[in-house]
Amino acid sequence: MPLHGARAAALLAWVNSTEVCTDPLDDLSQLQDCSVFIRIINKIHRSEEGESVLELPLPERISFIRGFLQKHCKHKSAAENLVSAQKLLEGEELALAKVAVLLLYHTSMSCKSPGDWNEFDYKTQVELASILKFVLDNEESLNENLEAFLQRKASLSSSSASSSSSEEHSPLLSLPYKREVRFLELQKIAASSSSGANNMLPGPPSSPMGDVMQTPQFQLRRLKKQLAVERENRDELEVELAENRKLITEKEAQITMMQQRIDRLALLNEKQAADQLEPKEMEELREKNESLMARLHEALRQCQDLKTEKGQMDRKINQLSEENGDLSFKLREIASHLVQLQEALNELSEEHNAALAQSQEKQGQLESELRAALQDKKCSEEKIEILQGKISLLEDQLAKLGDCSTQEKGEVMGDILKLEELKQEVSSLAAKGAELQATVLRLEEEKHLREAALQSERSRFEEEKQQLGGLVASLQSSLSESHRAREKLEQDLRMRETGEPQG
Repeated sequence: MPLHGARAAALLAWVNSTEVCTDPLDDLSQLQDCSVFIRIINKIHRSEEGESVLELPLPERISFIRGFLQKHCKHKSAAENLVSAQKLLEGEELALAKVAVLLLYHTSMSCKSPGDWNEFDYKTQVELASILKFVLDNEESLNENLEAFLQRKASLSSSSASSSSSEEHSPLLSLPYKREVRFLELQKIAASSSSGANNMLPGPPSSPMGDVMQTPQFQLRRLKKQLAVERENRDELEVELAENRKLITEKEAQITMMQQRIDRLALLNEKQAADQLEPKEMEELREKNESLMARLHEALRQCQDLKTEKGQMDRKINQLSEENGDLSFKLREIASHLVQLQEALNELSEEHNAALAQSQEKQGQLESELRAALQDKKCSEEKIEILQGKISLLEDQLAKLGDCSTQEKGEVMGDILKLEELKQEVSSLAAKGAELQATVLRLEEEKHLREAALQSERSRFEEEKQQLGGLVASLQSSLSESHRAREKLEQDLRMRETGEPQG
């Protein structure tokens, strides 16, 4: 089954946006040598660790890419089974598309902000948002579902992402009182999770990708990924600390052995002095003793330095463990609040949808009544024109008969009565027309007021939705302090390893 054309085009557009290719690609088959994937990985990590891999044969390139995906995916075994090395070697477009999807997901989790996606057109953003939403919803079953998603023309999972991404472009209405109360509850929930949430941040620019990245589901997944990275860094520091402790133990053992050798030499020196050795031999022994003492002092100094570093490392590890515990607590708290925000947002959307349906039904009734009133008005005006024409004709005839005999005037008396009846009918129709005109004006005014209310409600909902996105984004700031401390610790460790001065 061929690939879904729109999704393949969206993946190619994203690959071209990374600017790792000299010339833009126009087909997935051009990714067969995997060099573009390796350059994207290098750009994600802001390093050149994969440059040497570009010089290797294709099987080694594929192994490097699969190793990266296995390391950074949630389930390593799933990533290993998801991307087949043999199919990549054969250049199968479906396998190439899978790699592109996983790299898109990792990039959006690692370094992309919602505003960075505005370089894509709306249709491409919709497809990219559907891909990202699908991976979020199917992390546990990518092996079973990703191929079908990339091949089929329509997907329930993708339609949900598309509908969510286009949601802000459809008018959403709700009852003002209930929505105001609900939004105040959301503000209270977000404020309890972070002291910085009181300063409302402006929402990101409206876009399908931005909407997906501002969902609580995406934010929670990004926070969990950051926490996993923090834990890996802590594990590496603990391994390094264990190695330093082992080195200290070895140094202490060497010092003990050297001290024993010095003690033995001192005893030998005393014995030889007692035996009145030759001055030359005594001088050699003295030099050896001084050399050993110097080495002992140097070893003691190194041991002391290592102990000092060990104490510093212990304090940093303890501090890091405390921060990690606080971070885990904050993450659980934020996750709980995000779930509450999502549930509240779902209820708010349901209220808007119900209000929208009622409003549309009322709007339809108003328009039907307005059309009927306009039709009645038009018919009355036509009847009035016809009757006025008849009246004019009869008045002309009566004017001509003004000089006729009395007998002839009696004959036309019936026409005069008929003329009076027509005038009364015209008056009646005119009154009815005026009433219809008033009805039309009332219906049009009611329609305009309804449209203005709908527009006002729509604007308020969009503003509150952006504020809610700002609340969700502000929750992520609770991890920044720990992240900066981690980077400072890593920088100190690198300086200590390379011998660079700190400061």
